[in-house]
Amino acid sequence: MRGVARHPRQRGFTLLEVLVAVAVLAVALGAAVKVGSENARNAAYLRDRTHAHWVAQNVLARYRAGLEDATPGTREGAAFMAGREWYWRARIQPRELDVAGHTLGPVPRVEVTVRDRDDPDARPLARSITYLTP
Repeated sequence: MRGVARHPRQRGFTLLEVLVAVAVLAVALGAAVKVGSENARNAAYLRDRTHAHWVAQNVLARYRAGLEDATPGTREGAAFMAGREWYWRARIQPRELDVAGHTLGPVPRVEVTVRDRDDPDARPLARSITYLTP
């Protein structure tokens, strides 16, 4: 039978192959979304820590410049930076320092912690320490 034309066999994906491909694609896209959201969360956390550190450094600069009273005790305040309000706490304690065999003291030690909300139990985002030389 030479005159009868044969139809070539059709090629393509089976339903099972399509379902497996869709499942693999869904898992891959889910992982990509998770990585993207974690990356965004980490970037926001690092931005907040950077701003809190700048606030702490600004508070310490005021103490070093003599604009704030350095008597022992605890002081609290708020600072506005990067469109947000930051809450800081400065603890001032006298400390004896030994520098190259010479005792300096008492020298005020200033520790500043900064939080992003007015809650004393919240974990500080930044902490900076300096000593005020006479």
